[in-house]
Amino acid sequence: MNLVKSLILGSAAALVAVGGAQAADLPVKAKAVEYVKVCSLYGPGFYYIPGTDTCIKLGGYLRADVLANTNTVSGPNYNGANGANNRFTNGYTWRSREDFNIDTRTATEYGVVRTYFDAVFTWTSDAYGANTATPGATIYAPLGTSSAPGNASGGNVAGGALGVYYAFIQFAGFTIGKSVSQFAAPWNGYPGNNYDGLVGGVNTTTGVNQFSYTAQFGNGSTFTLSAQDQTAYSQAGTNNLAAGGAYGSSDLAGTIAPDLIASFKVEQAWGLFQASFAAHDNHAAYYGATEVSGHPDDKWGWAGALALSIKNIPTGAGDTINVQGVYTDGATRYNIQDLASQASSIAIYSGSSLPGVYGSVGFGTAPDTVFIAGGQQQTIRTWGMRGAFTHNWNPYWNTSLYGAYAAIMYNDTAKSYICGVGGVGGTFRTAFAGGAGVTSCNPDYNIAQLGLITRWTPVKNLTFSADVTYSHIDQKYAGTITTSAAAIGKPTATYELKDQDTVMLLLRAQRNW
Repeated sequence: MNLVKSLILGSAAALVAVGGAQAADLPVKAKAVEYVKVCSLYGPGFYYIPGTDTCIKLGGYLRADVLANTNTVSGPNYNGANGANNRFTNGYTWRSREDFNIDTRTATEYGVVRTYFDAVFTWTSDAYGANTATPGATIYAPLGTSSAPGNASGGNVAGGALGVYYAFIQFAGFTIGKSVSQFAAPWNGYPGNNYDGLVGGVNTTTGVNQFSYTAQFGNGSTFTLSAQDQTAYSQAGTNNLAAGGAYGSSDLAGTIAPDLIASFKVEQAWGLFQASFAAHDNHAAYYGATEVSGHPDDKWGWAGALALSIKNIPTGAGDTINVQGVYTDGATRYNIQDLASQASSIAIYSGSSLPGVYGSVGFGTAPDTVFIAGGQQQTIRTWGMRGAFTHNWNPYWNTSLYGAYAAIMYNDTAKSYICGVGGVGGTFRTAFAGGAGVTSCNPDYNIAQLGLITRWTPVKNLTFSADVTYSHIDQKYAGTITTSAAAIGKPTATYELKDQDTVMLLLRAQRNW
C-alpha cells in the first residue's frame, strides 16, 4: 500500500512540474497598441495625443534671407552703419532661421482650451564697425550680441540666437500670455510685403505679453479688451532733453501701467474691417541723477487705427487690397512700430553739391514725449498709413505693390526746447556748436516708403521671393552743421542738412511645414 501511495504522489508531482514548465513557456498576451489618430475637429494637421482627448499640431518653417545695402535684417536702413553709406555699410547681410510651433486644443464644457508656443532659432551675420578705442582698427559686432560698432568688446564670429515669439493660453474668450497685439490688423506689419520695417501701424509678429478678452457677437463680429505690456514693444521713449545731445536721451522709469486696448472687428467673406484704440502711459524717471532732482508728471498718450481688407476683387481670384490708417499722440510705436524703430531715430549720410561741405545728413527722431528739467512732458503726434495690392498671376506667381507713409509732428513748446526761440538756443543748435549754419530748425519729418515684391511657389509650401523697398526721408532742417560720427567713420566736418533716399533689397527662400 505504501509503495502504491508513493508511486501516485510521485507521478502527481511530476505532472505538476511538467505542467508548470509548459505554462511558463506560453506567450503572454500583448497590450493593445495605442495608434496615433487623426483629429478632425480643428482642421488638417491635428492628431490626438495618445491616451488623451487633446489634439496637437506641429508646424514651422525654415527661412534663408539675404538683404542688400543694409546692416540689419529686421528694420529700415536709416541709421548707424547702414545709414553711413560708406565702407562700413554692408553690401549684404545674411540670416538663416528655423521656426517651430506647437498648437494644442482640448474640447471642454467651457469651450476649447488652446495653448500655442512658437520659438525661432536664428543665425545672422553682421559687419565690422570702427573701433573707437583703437583708431584705424575695426571690431566685429554681430547681431544678437551686446557688441555694437564702436565698442572695443565683441569679436564673435556671428550672431546665433533663440527667441520666443508666442506662448499663450486661450480659454473661454480669454488670451493670456505672449501673442499678437489686439491693436494690430490681421496682416500685422505685412499688408503685402516681406519687408519688416513699414511705418503706418504696429508690427507685433514677435508677440507681446497681454491679458485679453474677446466677445463674439455673430456674423464675424468681435470686440476685444486687452491689457498689454508696454515695455520695449510700445515705448518710443520719454526723452530728457537735459541729458545732452540734439534730442536728449530716453529717461523711462519702471513699469507702472500696461497699455489698455479696445478693438472691434467684422470679418466676412468680402473681407474685414477693424477699428482699434490704445491708451499708453508715459512714465518718466528723474530730471537728474537722483530722486531729489524731481520728475515730470505721467502723461497718457493714445493711438487710434482703422483697417480695411477687400478680398477677391475683380482683377483676379485671390487678389486682395489691405489698407490701414493710424493717428497717435504720445504713443509713437503704434505708428512707427518696433521693427521699424530705426525710423524713429534717423541719421542718413550721403553726398552734397553744396560748395565747402564734406557731405550731407538727414535727421529725424520720434519719441513719445520730450521734456526739460523742471518742465512737463510734451507729447509727439504722428499720423500714418500703409497698404498693399496683391495680384495672383497664376497659382505659382504673385506680385504685391505696397507703400507706407508717416508724419511726425512736435508741438510749439517742444520745438522751442529743441530749436530755441528766435534762432537762438535749443538743444539742436547747442549740440552742433551753436548751429550758426542752421537756416531752418524744425524737428518735424516725414517718411515715405514704396515697395514691390514678387513671389514664386513652384511646389506647395516652398516660396522664393524678391522684395525691393525705396524710402524717402523728408526732414525739415535746412542749412549746415558741424558734426562727426567716428563709430561709423564720419569725420568732424561740415554737413548739409538735406532730405535723404535709400533702397534695400530682400531675397528670401522659405519652406513651410
